[in-house]
Amino acid sequence: MLLLGSLVNGLAIVFGSLAGSILRNISQQTKDTVTKGIGLGVIVLGIQMAFKTSSFIIVLISLCLGAMLGEWFKIEDRMNQFGLYLEKRFAKKNSNFAEGFVTASLIFLIGSMGIIGAIESGVSLNHQTLFTKSVMDGFMSIMLTATLGVGVLFSAVPVFLYQGLIAILASVIVRYIPKELLDMLMIEISAIGGLMIFAIGLNITEMAKIRVSNYLPGLLILIGIVAVQYFYF
Repeated sequence: MLLLGSLVNGLAIVFGSLAGSILRNISQQTKDTVTKGIGLGVIVLGIQMAFKTSSFIIVLISLCLGAMLGEWFKIEDRMNQFGLYLEKRFAKKNSNFAEGFVTASLIFLIGSMGIIGAIESGVSLNHQTLFTKSVMDGFMSIMLTATLGVGVLFSAVPVFLYQGLIAILASVIVRYIPKELLDMLMIEISAIGGLMIFAIGLNITEMAKIRVSNYLPGLLILIGIVAVQYFYF
C-alpha cells in the first residue's frame, strides 16, 4: 500500500494526542519542564541536521530568500488564521489551539526523515523510515497535546497529506532524477530543515519567538539552486 507509512504516521499523532489530552491534568510545572526538555532535544536534532550540509552558503541564501517570500505571502499569519478557524469550530474559547496546530505541524513536517521516508514509500513501498518517525511523533504529540491542547491532533491532517503527496509524486518522477542529484538534495534539505527545527526548538523553550513558517519557501528555493548547480556547474 503506497500510503501506508503516511497513514500510520498520521494515526500515531492522533492516538498520541488523545493520550496527551488525558494527561492534561498533570501539573503545569511538570508540563513546562518536559516541554522545555523536548525543546532542547529538538534544538540538538536541528543542529545535527544543519551540520550535514556541504555548502552552508547555499542553505543560508535559500533560507533568507525563503524568509522574504514567506513574509511577502504571510505564510505564518495564514497558518495561524487557519488554526484559529479550526479553533472556532472545534475548541473552547481562549485556548491555545492555533499555537498547538501550527507548532505541531511544523515539528512533524519539517525535516528530511519525512521526505526520505515518503520517497522510500513511493519508490519501493518500504515504510520502515516512516514507521520509525511515527513512533517519535506519537510520543512527541503526547506532551505537545498535554501542553498546547487539542490543536496538535489536527496536525495529523497536513502530515498525512504532505507525506502522502511526496510518496505519490516520488512513485512517478523519481525514476527521472539522477541518483547523485537526489542524494545532494536530501543532504541539503536535511540541513535547511535542521535550521528550521533549531528555530522551533528555540520557540518551544521560549528562548525566542521566530516566525518559522515563513522560512518554508526556502525549501523550494534550495531545490532549485541545487538542481541548477548540478546540471550547469
